[in-house]
Amino acid sequence: MEETINQELRSFLTGRIWLRMHIPFSQEQIDEHIQLGLIETISGISSKRRMGRLTHHCNRCENDDELKFVTFNCAKCKKRCTYCRNCLKMGRVTTCNELIYWIGEPQTYSSNHDLSWYGTLTPYQQKASRELQSSNKLGIPHLVHAVCGSGKTEILFEPIFKLLLEGKRVCIAAPRVDVVLELEPRLRRAFPKTSIEALYGGSESPMRSAQLILATTHQLYRFKQAFDVIFVDEADAFPYKTELTLQRAVQKAVKQGAPVHFITATPSDQLVSDMKKNGRISFINHRYHGKPLLVPRFEPLWNYEKHINKNILPKKLLVWTQTRMERKEPFLIFFPTIALLEKAEVIFEKVDSRIAAVHADHPQRKERVELLRDKKIPGLLTTTILERGITIPNVQVAVIGAEQSIFDKGALVQIGGRVGRSAQYPAGDFVLFHQGITYAMDGAKSEILRLNKGGVRA
Repeated sequence: MEETINQELRSFLTGRIWLRMHIPFSQEQIDEHIQLGLIETISGISSKRRMGRLTHHCNRCENDDELKFVTFNCAKCKKRCTYCRNCLKMGRVTTCNELIYWIGEPQTYSSNHDLSWYGTLTPYQQKASRELQSSNKLGIPHLVHAVCGSGKTEILFEPIFKLLLEGKRVCIAAPRVDVVLELEPRLRRAFPKTSIEALYGGSESPMRSAQLILATTHQLYRFKQAFDVIFVDEADAFPYKTELTLQRAVQKAVKQGAPVHFITATPSDQLVSDMKKNGRISFINHRYHGKPLLVPRFEPLWNYEKHINKNILPKKLLVWTQTRMERKEPFLIFFPTIALLEKAEVIFEKVDSRIAAVHADHPQRKERVELLRDKKIPGLLTTTILERGITIPNVQVAVIGAEQSIFDKGALVQIGGRVGRSAQYPAGDFVLFHQGITYAMDGAKSEILRLNKGGVRA
């Protein structure tokens, strides 16, 4: 049997659930392995009648929200067919499409790895790392609740290394592509002998599947019982925290009985409660360099939308920006909406043509963040898409319209966490420009003060 198996096909499909029509192998090879009992097929959409009405379920993304299905006259099967809108960007899944997954002897992974990170963990990091390794051995979920800049990624190195040495397959998933892009070079440096793959919208899947996967949570729609452990980084971030199918995707992607761990500075009350009942929690309220989190200062900025709509930059914002540029301090300015961001970009270009803007759908988002990191531009205007997953030494942060609902307490804590992360630059400015102080603003300030004093949730 082993001689007849296409090893590349097995490597590609192990742990994956894939649209048959999009797989990079010939249909003859797929048919041959189906006949050998190595590949299982399943309809893309399952439908059944309940209480007199037809209901649907997507077998890729686990969607069962009837509002996210469309039924149409299918030219392929010549019948009434249904497709799922929830995962449409990954290729249309319909009733007459086949999904395939590997059921034969799975791909095995190497136990020969190196950990090439020679930094020193703080006592708080060491304790969390040991506790996480213990949870891996027990197969129970774990929450690492660690403040922004505490060195959460470094805490994961040793637990991941131990798993790799056992030939285990590991995934680090995050809701935001920026987090994946930030982690990828760091993980490649730390594990130089490990096969690593970064998956996000627009990335390519190699023919052979990697042992350590970095992925946006959307990419986990394409996995099924693939991983021995999943670490969900920034588990409280949008859209993961609000989309049930993304949460189901994580559970579908991990092997039965294997643990899912969570790492974030701002866990939800529900996540903390769940971990107290079913898992463990490690809490770190110190940044790795020992300096406190930056406490926000509140500055009124009346009629900022009116000014920007008239192509005028509010004076306080102009002075703040010019001060940063005079001091050669990189900066991030957060806006509540893309519309306001794009109007402001035109005005900022008159201040300095190098100032750029990014948002979730911006085609040059990745490149512009790199320009800021490489000190080739003075600053970026952004939406909450950069509230986490980005580290820029000495960056200064301003929030425009901090009173708007998009800036909830967690978002403001995360945004403030961009400032003072570097041991060389542990201080900085974190200003909330507003038209009235909100509960979220007060809550974020109180939370940061509590964390600085060593507070932990009861």
